[in-house]
Amino acid sequence: MEERDALIKAGEIARRVKKEVSDMIKPGVKLYDIAEFVERRIVELGGKPAFPCNLSINEIAAHYTPYKGDNTVLKEGDYLKVDIGVHVDGYIADTAVTFRVGMEEDDLMAASKEALENAISVIRAGVKISEIGKAIEETIRGYGFNPIVNLSGHKIERYKLHSGISIPNIYRPADTYVLREGDVIAIEPFATTGAGQVIEVPPALIFMHIRDRPVRMAQARRLLMHIKKEYNGLPFAYRWLQGFMPEGQLKLALAQLDRAGAVYSYQILREVRGGLVSQFEHTVIVEKDGVYITT
Repeated sequence: MEERDALIKAGEIARRVKKEVSDMIKPGVKLYDIAEFVERRIVELGGKPAFPCNLSINEIAAHYTPYKGDNTVLKEGDYLKVDIGVHVDGYIADTAVTFRVGMEEDDLMAASKEALENAISVIRAGVKISEIGKAIEETIRGYGFNPIVNLSGHKIERYKLHSGISIPNIYRPADTYVLREGDVIAIEPFATTGAGQVIEVPPALIFMHIRDRPVRMAQARRLLMHIKKEYNGLPFAYRWLQGFMPEGQLKLALAQLDRAGAVYSYQILREVRGGLVSQFEHTVIVEKDGVYITT
């Protein structure tokens, strides 16, 4: 399959799953059931998860995915961010939507949603990424909220969710990268009632293989081989490994791989003052006079 065709197929799958999952977002539903539904549907529709389904509630901005035994349920009024990644032969679509559980869209959601629309409207080949950040920041502040300054969108390459170029959510003149025709980028504005910054908090529930390292524990070596074979450098969930080996061994093996620098652990990201957070996201292909929105 050609690169563009694969990107478009991945986006179509992500868009369909994002629409289907909306029917599940109700008070009392377990996060575990939502994540399992999203990832199962991705596979049924012909794709693979590009990363674990992120389900982040209220002041949690990103990187929460449930685990087996997680009894977290949705409550009325929760702000639930559903972040979905799909790949087809390594070509990735990344998209996110915020739901207000049991309630209608409000200004906090509209701020990040409109910021996404306004950001996309300025994108074309030859535009500096600082202009994207400017559109996002002005829109969110116009609603009376703060953009999250230390979260950003990102350039995407095959099997690389974050390929080295960040797409800012605020205006910074130093962001001088100029978009090129054919660039694939994810735009993801975050709006918050808080200070506009996130901090890392434990536990880590998402990991990624980054390099081979010698480790002493036999279970850690076995786990590393499995991770390399199954995920090809893309992020994976602790949940996906539960059952691969006994829980105690799994925790020890992952911890050893983390300490050795073989895997990167994604800590949960929480707004520094506990502010509520909304997020919307699309993946786009940069074109000469605009964009093609894959998701």
